[in-house]
Amino acid sequence: MVSDTQDGPVTAEIRDRLTRAFAPTSLDVVDDSESHRGHGGYQEGGESHFIVAIRAPGFEGQSRLARHRAVHAALGEDLIGRIHALALDIGV
Repeated sequence: MVSDTQDGPVTAEIRDRLTRAFAPTSLDVVDDSESHRGHGGYQEGGESHFIVAIRAPGFEGQSRLARHRAVHAALGEDLIGRIHALALDIGV
């Protein structure tokens, strides 16, 4: 898990919103922006490309699409609009 002390503001907001929405048993938010330097959507200073792995009991019985929609809804359009790429690994 990534330490909160290293989180930028977008990373911290992703972590906060997902924690409040799902009370996950496991949550890992990785700013993967540096891996995309020179590619479309890259922003100086990072926080444009993320990998999120989340496990929460509330996802049980939901399809993959429903889980993705739930995560996007929890993050909200305002936050999603600030992210160029979001890779999700969602489970129970």
